[in-house]
Amino acid sequence: MTCELHAPGGIITVTAGSHVARFVGIICWLGYMPRSADGHLLVHALDAGKNFLPLANPPDLPTDTHRVVVIDPGHGGENTGARSVADNHVEKEFTLDWALRLRPLLTGDGWKVVLTRTNDVDVSLADRVALADAAHADLFVSLHFNSGARQDQAGLETYCLTPTGMPSTLTRDYEDDITRVFPNNAFDGRNLQYAVRLHRALLEETGGVDRGVRRARFMVVLRGQNRPAVLMEGGYLSNPLEAQSIAAEEYRQKLAEAVAKALRFSNPVEDRTVTNAANQTP
Repeated sequence: MTCELHAPGGIITVTAGSHVARFVGIICWLGYMPRSADGHLLVHALDAGKNFLPLANPPDLPTDTHRVVVIDPGHGGENTGARSVADNHVEKEFTLDWALRLRPLLTGDGWKVVLTRTNDVDVSLADRVALADAAHADLFVSLHFNSGARQDQAGLETYCLTPTGMPSTLTRDYEDDITRVFPNNAFDGRNLQYAVRLHRALLEETGGVDRGVRRARFMVVLRGQNRPAVLMEGGYLSNPLEAQSIAAEEYRQKLAEAVAKALRFSNPVEDRTVTNAANQTP
């Protein structure tokens, strides 16, 4: 059984027995699989409150010109991150280049931009969070590239912190204690709204494979944040084709332009998508 929820924010599609929901076509992972009973599709109350409700309502994001965003190029120094199978370069190089390309685009759109690093240094995760606190940041965005055990793994992923009481999409052998409450859980709804906005822009700009908006608890750089926080994976360095794309300046420029477009005060792509969804007959 598949059902569609037509809401002001767009159309949410859910299927019994599947963790995958779709919001205006974008994959969003649920905490619990919906189930069918007596001709009805039942969803978990946490998914209804923490996933459907933020998506159903158009995001009320700040539009003033004094906002502060911290852009976090993942890794640095001895912490190299993943290695590309295409050119043997490492993740820390690509994330920094992405951030440096993004900074002037955001500045031109009225953001005050703070980078957690501007060169090849290893900044601790705790220091990255502390820097955002010191900057009184309104938003934190961490930039990364993925790597997998199989070379056929490919696509774009965007993460935000798992709400309390809900299992994570990804654990990576980390104890996924659903009872834990982290500072960033105060921003569960905004986290998801920003994550969807950013993820959709990445897909539109790059044409990449959609691996969805996902939840995780093990990402220290997110869970201590006292503001909306999102982590983006711009492709797989372990996949030969995606690694070749990531090695190209044109692709990294597209990644930067995607983030800037998503964080623009008025996003024509989003406005058009929401308008089209609202005009569809239920």
